[in-house]
Amino acid sequence: MNKQKQQNITIKGTKDGLTLHLNDACSFEELLAELQTKLLTNKHGDDEQHVTVYVKVGNRFMTEDQENELKALIEKNRHLVVKKIDSNVILKQDALRVKEEEELVSVAKVVRSGQVLHVEGDLLLIGDVNPGGTIVAGGNLFILGALKGIAHAGYRGNKTAVIAASIMQPSQLRIADVITRPEEEDSEKEQSVMECAYLDDANQIVIDRVQGLASLRPNLTRLERRI
Repeated sequence: MNKQKQQNITIKGTKDGLTLHLNDACSFEELLAELQTKLLTNKHGDDEQHVTVYVKVGNRFMTEDQENELKALIEKNRHLVVKKIDSNVILKQDALRVKEEEELVSVAKVVRSGQVLHVEGDLLLIGDVNPGGTIVAGGNLFILGALKGIAHAGYRGNKTAVIAASIMQPSQLRIADVITRPEEEDSEKEQSVMECAYLDDANQIVIDRVQGLASLRPNLTRLERRI
């Protein structure tokens, strides 16, 4: 009795299009050969509309050239459009970058005029930001001290990022690409409570008491696992 040959490619239809599940244990050349055969067998007619294709390659690392070759083969059928090629494997430098972007960095210092403190993830600053000083984070900014300089949170475009400070007297606040300069009368007053800044639904920076962050940004509780 002949043993049935294992299929390296499974094609599943979904409401969003087609999903191709590719075996991550066989060679890349075997995948291409089987894929070409299956695409010819299941070729769409001329009256078909474009179909979105999602490709899942499992624990297989794909070079850019291999991804381009795979995409070109699928899109030879002019009705198929590759939306995404999804792999569980990333390069070491990409993994380190993701780690940095999710990391909480704790720094104890005073950021003086002309100085710039920049981190890729969240920043917990234990100290003041003097006028003329700048702090920048890819994530959130938490200042246990006086913020009197420039603070930029979510610099890569993260509009859910927040800025919190014991004394909120900034010369400029920026979240993602939204900038505000607090009015002079506000910048001169002494706050008795810790305040925070965030983007509201109208894409405007709002300054409020920090106690409201728990409901506004519930994902901040992830810090409990990282500190």
